Amino acid sequence: MAVATSSLPWQATLQHYNNRLSLKDYPFPCHSNPICNNSNFKRRIVSSSSKFNDHVVTTNSPSSKLQGHFSISGCGCSWIQDNSMVKDSAASNGRWKKWSALPAKTVDVSSVSDLFEFICSGPLVDKIGITPERVGQAIDKWLLYGSQLCRLFQLNELMLTLPQRARLYHYYIPVFVWCEDQIALHNSKFQDGDDVPPLVIGFSAPQGCGKTTLVFALDYLFKTTKRKSATVSIDDFYLTAQGQSKLREDNPGNALLEYRGNAGSHDLPFSVETLDALTKLTKDGMKMKVPRYDKSAYSGRGDRAEATTWPEVEGPLKVILFEGWMLGFKPVPAEVVKAVDPQLEIVNKNLEAYYEAWDKYIDAWVVIKIKDPSYVYRWRLQAEIAMRQAGKAGMSDDEVNDFVSRYLPAYKAYLPTLYAEGPSGSDPDRVLAIDIDEERNPILAN
Repeated sequence: MAVATSSLPWQATLQHYNNRLSLKDYPFPCHSNPICNNSNFKRRIVSSSSKFNDHVVTTNSPSSKLQGHFSISGCGCSWIQDNSMVKDSAASNGRWKKWSALPAKTVDVSSVSDLFEFICSGPLVDKIGITPERVGQAIDKWLLYGSQLCRLFQLNELMLTLPQRARLYHYYIPVFVWCEDQIALHNSKFQDGDDVPPLVIGFSAPQGCGKTTLVFALDYLFKTTKRKSATVSIDDFYLTAQGQSKLREDNPGNALLEYRGNAGSHDLPFSVETLDALTKLTKDGMKMKVPRYDKSAYSGRGDRAEATTWPEVEGPLKVILFEGWMLGFKPVPAEVVKAVDPQLEIVNKNLEAYYEAWDKYIDAWVVIKIKDPSYVYRWRLQAEIAMRQAGKAGMSDDEVNDFVSRYLPAYKAYLPTLYAEGPSGSDPDRVLAIDIDEERNPILAN
């Protein structure tokens, strides 16, 4: 997309920044070590015999100031290591360009005009309503957001590769801008002096697709822009170890309810209590601890973490980022679930209670869509192979297959309805649907 030649205020802003910035005096700090290779970004592995050896992020870097929890299955950061494929939206006929794992050329982000054109070529701009004029008027914010994310992920912002640049400027920052718009729309419905409840944004996306890393980035941007946010996952509402044991006893032989994950394995009253309390954090000084789940407990079967370890959030909250692989799923006719897997019938029945416990709290939605649920298997397998090659404990191929097989029936039964109709009870005008490819990059939907 070429920059227009007429003299407009937003173009003057672009020219101002393009004249002011150069490689030698670019005003933001740079960090050269990819986060996945940094000692502050570590995977904590449970017993190698466990089928549920989740990877947990621990940080001492700027991100450690976030009171969040981010379990990065498969790390979700292949783009940081450039193992990625990016669509060149500016290329004729929308052809795909493959970029090698170690590109020979890097991208100089000091040229603001080039960055402007790159932003406008992204696959999400039309969907989000980001016009060239709007980008031009807010280019200083885009620069700041990019710099902050480079700091978070410990990337050299002056030497970003194309996959890194695309992930920041074609994905994370556009979604953040959309979230800002949703917050503004939400706030506009209240009068001055009203207690404004935080906006709840739901992120529904399959496991391994990078949703947790996306939420991680958004939460960081909210905090660095001085807006109080909180993150919560459906994982935080799993039954306790005792509750899981009872679930298995009540459903003998049902592999879908043998371990945590599917509908029925969550403490719904506890989730209602938590979400109710979070949405009431509207004043200065109001505080609460947000529950967390310890996936490493009981040899990987998991248990609710001790309350003393839960992070504390303080009001007034502006936004709550609520993520999960099955958010927005709604029951389907019995014949549909029977055709997918008879074991899914009880799961489908359990799902009837989930709207009142989860979805009704969500004001706006980000739905990350995949073409084939089998991507989940591939993503998990990649993660475990990488771990084994690094000399760490990881699941075998058979264990990965067993792990993912417990979720695939739900994907096959519920994703078509989610994609066709949107999340349960959602406003279509407040749903951002993002199609991603096998490399977890946003693409233009067909």
